Amino acid sequence: MRAADALVRQTLRQPWTVVLALSSLLSAAAVLALPALIGEAVDGDTSWLALTAATAAVLVACDALAAWSSGAGAARATAWVRRRAVRHVLEVGPAMTRRHTEGDLVTRIGVNAEEVGRVPDSVITGLSLLVPSAGALVMLVLIDFWLALALLAGLAVIALVLRALLRVTARVSGDYQEAQAELAGRLLDALAGARTIAAARTADRETERVLGVLPALREHALALWRANADAGMRAGLVVPLLEIAVLCVGGLRLASGDLSVGELYAAARYVVLGSALGSGLGQVAGLARARAAAVRVAALSTEPSLRYGTRPLPTGPGTLEFREADGLDLVIPGGELVAVVGRSGAGKSHLAALAGRLADPEHGEVRLDGVPLPRLSREALRRGIGVAWERPALVGSTVLDTVALGGGEPFTAARKACADGFVERLPEGYRTPLAQVPLSGGERQRLGLARAFAQARRVLVLDDATSSLDLLTERRVAETLASERRTRVVVTHRVATAASADWVVWLEGGRVRGYDRHEALWYDPAYRSVFG
Repeated sequence: MRAADALVRQTLRQPWTVVLALSSLLSAAAVLALPALIGEAVDGDTSWLALTAATAAVLVACDALAAWSSGAGAARATAWVRRRAVRHVLEVGPAMTRRHTEGDLVTRIGVNAEEVGRVPDSVITGLSLLVPSAGALVMLVLIDFWLALALLAGLAVIALVLRALLRVTARVSGDYQEAQAELAGRLLDALAGARTIAAARTADRETERVLGVLPALREHALALWRANADAGMRAGLVVPLLEIAVLCVGGLRLASGDLSVGELYAAARYVVLGSALGSGLGQVAGLARARAAAVRVAALSTEPSLRYGTRPLPTGPGTLEFREADGLDLVIPGGELVAVVGRSGAGKSHLAALAGRLADPEHGEVRLDGVPLPRLSREALRRGIGVAWERPALVGSTVLDTVALGGGEPFTAARKACADGFVERLPEGYRTPLAQVPLSGGERQRLGLARAFAQARRVLVLDDATSSLDLLTERRVAETLASERRTRVVVTHRVATAASADWVVWLEGGRVRGYDRHEALWYDPAYRSVFG
């Protein structure tokens, strides 16, 4: 909750909030002044007409500025919240997706961030309603104490209605947003497996699974509607009764000679302004939804992001040391080719993530040439360690962009990854926009490999990064890997890759069961069964 409240406060500090606040405040002041000015004119003092017209003009101008700054401010606040959330999610890396599904993250950064971005509008507009209400109360005190007392009683009832609405909406909004995230998660899962669903002819069943959350979503939406309808009905009863009561009291005071016609008109207008607090239902509901959304967005910050040091890349051959790093205790010699094997769930990808510093161990540490990885600067890690995966994400506008992201020599790296052949056949070669390139799984992997080759000056980590390559291309890439002089850590399921490695790390249950040459480990039936 504290993180959510801090996010709401930071959103309120955006520059456009000041413009919205000033325009709303001036608009409220103009609204408050108009009844008194018109009342003076009604009582026969025509000298107030010019000031009345000027105040009306200010009111129109301020309302226009408030409407414009509300939209612009909400857009900019939403962009700020999204940028902040996306940066943190990317800095955390794979650890974030272990706690939150992709659909949940999309909902938090998309819909929920937009709701948080509306906080300035809800808060400022809601607070601006207090100005005419409080001002109307003060003006009625000056006109007649009994009229002010009647208005105060009505405002107390309206305040209780708003408080109840805030409490209920905040609770129901959280449930509604959770259901939205569940729907988005199911839909993304279905889209990712669209080919499998089509091949299995299970579209109807999958449709039912994806839309199975709709009844819960409907119930939460109805609960929100009921809360708003109930509050609206109560406020709708209070406001006209309040106006009638004040007008009755005012009529009696007029008949007794204690009020003038102009004062009665002003009093009637001030009652309308004072009861306008009841129109704050929308702002209160919006604030409740925004706070519930802020809880979801701020929860992303609870996952700590990777911190970087200041040390440059140390001199050395690229020796990796795992010192009781989440149960891993081994040394990978610099310049060697090391295959990492094991059954599914044995911890191969975790070892690769630790070696590439995509994650830090909860216990122990990983060192590169004697220096703990967290002490190295971001630039040192970027230039020193390259990582490739089974399904790489291609970033950039062109093919060259995605390879050159790793720095180094992109064209040389593409040749090493056997990517130069198909790239040069593209309409514009390396300058071809990625959006216009229909890549197969193997071609995508080769571009991912090229990027890692270009980046890795000291250590190259491949996490099943050749699984989609044809046998000939995989053999050529394997020959390139064997001739490299940098440290190579290759997660693999293939016997040939393990056999060509200098060393094999055999994992089981997140621990090292064997660390030797492939020929020595092959005598163990349990090791042979890993490839079976």
